[in-house]
Amino acid sequence: MDTLLRTVGEPRRCEIIRLVWSDELAAAEIASHFPDVTRSAISQHLGVLRRSGLLNERRDGTRRLYTVNQGELAKLKAFIDSFWTTSLEKLRDLAESSEQMKGHE
Repeated sequence: MDTLLRTVGEPRRCEIIRLVWSDELAAAEIASHFPDVTRSAISQHLGVLRRSGLLNERRDGTRRLYTVNQGELAKLKAFIDSFWTTSLEKLRDLAESSEQMKGHE
């Protein structure tokens, strides 16, 4: 999970994920959204995302097409949601404990 968190911690990688969230895009199309970044750098970001399992790659002739791996992102979401759920459960338990203490006063 640490690798996934580090991977999405880079802003350009998050933007790439947003770009291919619902559309399959070629590497060149993705790179065109980052005029201030070299295609080589975008290619490296795509490689990191693919190796982490967050992107799927499909070859179509000489083109490489990318889509989001929804299953891997679902795991990341569940991991992050677990912190939120745990915090809410602790808050609920604290509130219930406080109410019980008030009832014994």
